[in-house]
Amino acid sequence: MARLTRSESQARTRADLIATARDLFLTDGYARTSLDRVAEAAGFSKGAVYSNFRTKKQLCLEVLDLIHETKFGEITTLLAAGTSLDDQLERLQEWAERTLGDVGWTMLEFEFAIVARDDPQLRAELVSSLDAVRGAVAAQVQILADSAGIELPLSAEEAAGAVLSMGIGLGIQRAVDPSLSARLITDAVRMLLTAGTPSTPVRSHG
Repeated sequence: MARLTRSESQARTRADLIATARDLFLTDGYARTSLDRVAEAAGFSKGAVYSNFRTKKQLCLEVLDLIHETKFGEITTLLAAGTSLDDQLERLQEWAERTLGDVGWTMLEFEFAIVARDDPQLRAELVSSLDAVRGAVAAQVQILADSAGIELPLSAEEAAGAVLSMGIGLGIQRAVDPSLSARLITDAVRMLLTAGTPSTPVRSHG
């Protein structure tokens, strides 16, 4: 096996630290996880952590980005595997039941939002991260609409905002009461699609 270059080694170290921090943040929360603990759990020196991340806040932002990327990667895969709109929505429903209300994830998002309240720069970075999440949701909503041949009654971005807000609220409730069904999300998406109009193909002239 060829030896890693310096840049490849640094990238791997950074990825390992983020993955380790994710596990600790999800298990123990933001406040109870220190950079020293991350270093120890990952098997690196404290210097390796501090050379990659200026603060715990920066590391947590990277962790949340990784979580979001993973979750929306799952959604992209399951929607692509759907054979019809009903099948896609059923797969989305199964994902929501497994995922929304995950206590570790829900509490980490909530805890970090509180931390960001009094830090204008961190708050701006978190807003940017959430904008990316909204964009990812909008892309998935548009995929469903295109698959169904539907023109949405509002923009994909507006639809994403509604679905995301509902998902966050439901996730918090399910973290407290897991017996609550996540079907509200797929019902909302279905209503958006049924409220739309059939797409009209563009005709060429000539």
